[in-house]
Amino acid sequence: MAAPTLTSPELHSSCPVADEVLVERLRSGDQSAFAEIYERYFARVFHFVARRLRNRADTEETVQEVFVNVFASIDSFRGEAPFGAWVFGLTRRTVAGRFKKRMPNLVPLGDDEVESAFHGVAREPDPHEAYEYSERLARIEDAVTSELSDEQRQLFELHHLEHRSIQEIAHLLSKSEDAVKSHLYRARKVLLAR
Repeated sequence: MAAPTLTSPELHSSCPVADEVLVERLRSGDQSAFAEIYERYFARVFHFVARRLRNRADTEETVQEVFVNVFASIDSFRGEAPFGAWVFGLTRRTVAGRFKKRMPNLVPLGDDEVESAFHGVAREPDPHEAYEYSERLARIEDAVTSELSDEQRQLFELHHLEHRSIQEIAHLLSKSEDAVKSHLYRARKVLLAR
């Protein structure tokens, strides 16, 4: 699957076709209407799903599932709300379904078993641990601002916070993939040393 494009389809045409017109064209069997809907919503759906799943492969698979659902249930769009809201409602339900599929079958525990099962598993850090965490976080934040170049900071944010692929970042910034990897390696090395 191709990476999301960063250009808006509205830039290609001075008068974009309304979503509702595309829906009607799709309902009448016009496959090019689906291609236009896909192009119009792909990047937004991709980023919405990526922020929730945080895994590129799962994100790509889920986005494809969203658009299959859009195509399969286009007749259920009644136009009571904007088409974009309908698409994102479908997207939310698709993502929720993915989380539901991942849920293991759980066996209910009795009240006395609950306390013993979770005893000591999830606990608040003691004051010493909390202090160490805050100190390490301060050192990492200081390293980000004082030791990373603007370019390294930008690449780190794009890859680790926005979850963009190396290939996508290289294309976006007109750099080679090796250059992106090299800068990310150096940035991680600086931050992990803290």
